[in-house]
Amino acid sequence: MFVAEGAKLIEVALRCGRVVESVFVAAGGRDHSAVAELLTELEAAGARTFDLAPGVMERVADTVTPQPICAIVAAVDIPLATLFEQPAAAGGDRLFLLCVDVRDPGNLGSVLRIGAASGVAGVVVCAGSVDPYNAKTVRASAGAVFHVPLVKAPDAATTLAFLRECGVRLLGTTASGGTDYLEVAFDGDVALVLGNEAAGLPAELEASLDGAVTIPMAAGTESLNVAMTAAVLCFEAARRRRAGEIAPSGGGA
Repeated sequence: MFVAEGAKLIEVALRCGRVVESVFVAAGGRDHSAVAELLTELEAAGARTFDLAPGVMERVADTVTPQPICAIVAAVDIPLATLFEQPAAAGGDRLFLLCVDVRDPGNLGSVLRIGAASGVAGVVVCAGSVDPYNAKTVRASAGAVFHVPLVKAPDAATTLAFLRECGVRLLGTTASGGTDYLEVAFDGDVALVLGNEAAGLPAELEASLDGAVTIPMAAGTESLNVAMTAAVLCFEAARRRRAGEIAPSGGGA
C-alpha cells in the first residue's frame, strides 16, 4: 500500500482500475464539489471513507499546504519477468527505462511521467534508488505511477544480467563519450540505463552494457538532468516509431 494525495491522483488511480482501499477527507473537504463527486465514485467502488477532525490532515500530510483528500492505494509494481508478458508495440520494438541509484524523488517521478507519456514498455527501479512510492515521487509522476508498468528490481548487476538473458540491448546514458543519440538504433528490445544525478553510472556496470549513448550539448555544459535525459531519448525513440524509422539513417549503434 502507499499514499496518494489529492483528488486528481486518486481519480487517476480509480480510472486505471487500481484498488483504493481507504480514503481520508480533511475537515471541510466535502465542501469541494470535485471531492464530493469523487467520494461518491470511490464509495461505489468499495473504498472506505473517513472524515478527519480539524487539523489532522495538516499533521499527517506530506505537503505544507495539504490537499483536502488522500487515499491508501494498493501497490502497483509488477515482477520483472512480467514486463515481458506485456504486449509489444507495433513493430515489436520495446523501450525500457532502468533507474540505477536515482535518488531524487522528483526526478524519479518525472521519469515515470516521461515513460508513460512516451509509451515505454516499463520503468525498472533498481534497489538503491529512491522508493517509487515516496509521496514526492508519486506527486511528481502526475498519475503516471498508475499508468506505466513499474518494477521494483533487485540490485543493478542482477537486473542487468536478467535483462540480457531476455535479449534486451542495454545502453547506458553518459554525459560524454557515448554514441550520439541520433546515431543509435532503437530496434528490438532496448533498455536505457539512467544513473545517479551526480555520479552517473557505476564504473563496475560498464562491462554489463552493450554501449553508451550521449546527448551532445553546447560547450561548457556539464550534463542534463536525469529526467531531461530520459525525455530527450524516449521521445526520439517514440518519434522514430511513429515514422517507422527505428534505426537512424545510415545505420547506427
